[in-house]
Amino acid sequence: MNKNNNNFFTFFCLYIAPMIAINFFTTFIPVVMRQEKFSLSAIGLLHFLSLPLVLKFLWSPVIDRTCVTVNHYKRWIIISELTFAILLFVIAFFRISTSFYAILVLVFITFAVSTTQGIATDALATQVFDRKDKSTLNSMHLMGNFGGRLIGTGILLLIFKQIGWSNILFFISLFAVIALIPLYFNRGLTINREQSVAKQVTMADIFRFFTQGGDIWKQIGFLLLYHVSMIGTLAMLRPYLVDLKYSFGQIGMMNGIVGAATGLVASFAGGMIIRKIGRHRSRILFAVFMVITALYVFLISKYTHPAMPLLYIAVIMIGISYGTSAVVLYTLAMDRVRKGREGTDFTIQLVIAQLSGITVGALSGVFAQHFGYSNLFLAEFGFACLALFYILIVFRKKVVEM
Repeated sequence: MNKNNNNFFTFFCLYIAPMIAINFFTTFIPVVMRQEKFSLSAIGLLHFLSLPLVLKFLWSPVIDRTCVTVNHYKRWIIISELTFAILLFVIAFFRISTSFYAILVLVFITFAVSTTQGIATDALATQVFDRKDKSTLNSMHLMGNFGGRLIGTGILLLIFKQIGWSNILFFISLFAVIALIPLYFNRGLTINREQSVAKQVTMADIFRFFTQGGDIWKQIGFLLLYHVSMIGTLAMLRPYLVDLKYSFGQIGMMNGIVGAATGLVASFAGGMIIRKIGRHRSRILFAVFMVITALYVFLISKYTHPAMPLLYIAVIMIGISYGTSAVVLYTLAMDRVRKGREGTDFTIQLVIAQLSGITVGALSGVFAQHFGYSNLFLAEFGFACLALFYILIVFRKKVVEM
């Protein structure tokens, strides 16, 4: 394995490990709640478990300030990942039936630790790879996310009744530790020596990100709008399938395995497309497909009980849309980081996109509760159209960059 491929594999392992647990929790808990007759509004509020994804920008300057060499980043990543594994091991001893709210608190803490690992991983990745390799890097990032979803929401959900809650969490905890092995033994990670100096990064750097020159506010608008339609659709997809009377296994196969596998392949293809036709054209192409996907989901939701093949087509289209759009969003975000503030700037941009998604995800439950799934999916179609129009108008003079 050559140096570059070894580096890609190292980061793929770092991205996939926490996503198995996160996807398992975010899929398993809503399904259980819906089966226990919790309201859609309550399920939608579960998105606030992901608040660490929004608040992580508060401690990202600490990581930038304390990381000068590759070994500094490795230390942050390894300590965070081991803490993450220990928390999963502890959660395994709690019973869902008697300690549901205690589990939610521990899951929240687990998410916070995971985001710390993510900040250090993203900051290191931004400095290790050249611009031409960043679309491939972000393909690895999203492939790790979808691989985690494939295992966490597909395979583990399918075998849950056979092996049980505790054994699943023991497995995920062990996997998180094993995923650190490539990083520990990788001696080929190098960063730009110009940046290997003490960095005076403070909380003020968070605010300076928004006051830098250029088209930063155009970028922020893009981050807020780009794939929010797919996030809103995904937020209510699982409760929608539960209300259509599909079983744990059917939901796991449809959303967890088929949807995640599609997203994984789409993420890889998205990186290749970006390298081939450039960032700007890819951004438009993927936005068009999101519009088509959102329209299709709305149309099939008009049926009282859509046929299963129609639902599978919807899941596949959503996987393609989310996978490709996320790759280009992450790549463009990585392009807009300041030297010495890689973790802070990349984190801020992901937080902007995630905050938009969490807000829409939480409100989608309330909206669906009062107006129905069909009207919700119509609103998501409107968001997809808005994102496309925004790109065409605001970036109409954008120079195509390969």
